[in-house]
Amino acid sequence: MTASAAAARTKTYAPPSKRRILTAGCIGIFVELYDNGIFGFMATALALVFFPQGDASTALVFVFAGYAISFFIRPLGSVVFGILGDRFGRQRMLVAVILLISVATAGVGLLPPYAVIGAAAPVLLVLFRLLQGFSVGGEAAGAMTFLAEHSPEGRRGFNTSLAQIASFGALFVGTVVAYLMSPWLTEAAINGGGFGAWAWRVPFLVAVPLGVVGFYIRKSLDDTPNFKKLQNEGGLSRNPLKEAFVTPEHRRAFLLAVFLPLMNGSGYYVLFTFMPTFLKGDGIGFSIGTALVVTASSLVAICIAIPLMGALSDRIGRKRVIAGAAIAMAIVAVPSYALIATGQLGLAILGACIMAVVFAGHTAVIHILIVELFPTRIRYSAYGLGYNISSALFGGTAPLLMTWLIGITGNVYMPAIYAVITALGTLVAVLTVTDKAHQPLRDS
Repeated sequence: MTASAAAARTKTYAPPSKRRILTAGCIGIFVELYDNGIFGFMATALALVFFPQGDASTALVFVFAGYAISFFIRPLGSVVFGILGDRFGRQRMLVAVILLISVATAGVGLLPPYAVIGAAAPVLLVLFRLLQGFSVGGEAAGAMTFLAEHSPEGRRGFNTSLAQIASFGALFVGTVVAYLMSPWLTEAAINGGGFGAWAWRVPFLVAVPLGVVGFYIRKSLDDTPNFKKLQNEGGLSRNPLKEAFVTPEHRRAFLLAVFLPLMNGSGYYVLFTFMPTFLKGDGIGFSIGTALVVTASSLVAICIAIPLMGALSDRIGRKRVIAGAAIAMAIVAVPSYALIATGQLGLAILGACIMAVVFAGHTAVIHILIVELFPTRIRYSAYGLGYNISSALFGGTAPLLMTWLIGITGNVYMPAIYAVITALGTLVAVLTVTDKAHQPLRDS
């Protein structure tokens, strides 16, 4: 081999830059959470567009039911993408996942309304949500595994926490977009024709260019060092999901992957996705714009706190950070909702920001904690299935459950009670974990 050929070969196989790795891991999370968040923020408008007029409360329940249903297909997506990711590589699956997410998001933004195609409108809306749920089933586990396996020891917590900044940054962007669109998201504007009749589409279509960029970035990268090492040694699992249930150690880790993220249900899906709808309800009575200002303020707070918590977990361990966040949430949830329920903007922002900062200790660390429970051979499959079962049971159903409970009880503190219960559940689970923050990732 000539010197020039050797130099060209070296250049061709040079490892990707840290920035490209982080971007590839984070951009799919951004698109995924943007779509989820905007669906929650736009719930009232979607109820007007895709359901017959007459009973706004029932239509809103159906919208959140569609939101919840998409979570129940996530475990299937995690099984498909997880098995393929453990057998053929993380990078290939991340490319496929972001492509599907982009198609689903664009599909919602292009759907004809109920007034044009009748009952087909809500049916197609649910079908696109199912496609999005299927693809998202492979996104979080794949992206976090990709980032963790590319990270040096002592930086795994911080690096994976950056993906959570992307997720909440996506919610912030969704909040801003929804706020800017809010004058055209009222019933009068939507039914009045002109720009208002299709303004609700803009937030969904904004995500499409980001998905395209993410597709090309991910397509250009190589797989993780851990996966390639195992592949070169012939150590890849032929049936990673089956292997995840063979030994007591792996079965126990799988159960932890289901119950450790309990607090996500009250944190992400109630505090952020459901919050704008809650604030606009009869109990609080904020306008849609004011409600989104409260949510946006809490999102800024959590994005500042997340990397600090991720770095802290690299120093003192994942277990201490998550346990501390769970205890704090159980203490502050009810007082924070009391501040929100006053209906005063300043106090509502304060209450939401307190909960956001506390929740940062959970969301910044939960993914890397689960990644470290499993060896490379089965990591994508076992982590993805456990986490997505948890999201389906305790997360995706939360907005629907809160809407129903508040409706039948009239008690605006139901989200706070849910936050306390799920925080205590996470605390019980994390106390049984062996912290592996300061150990290398296992291959087998």
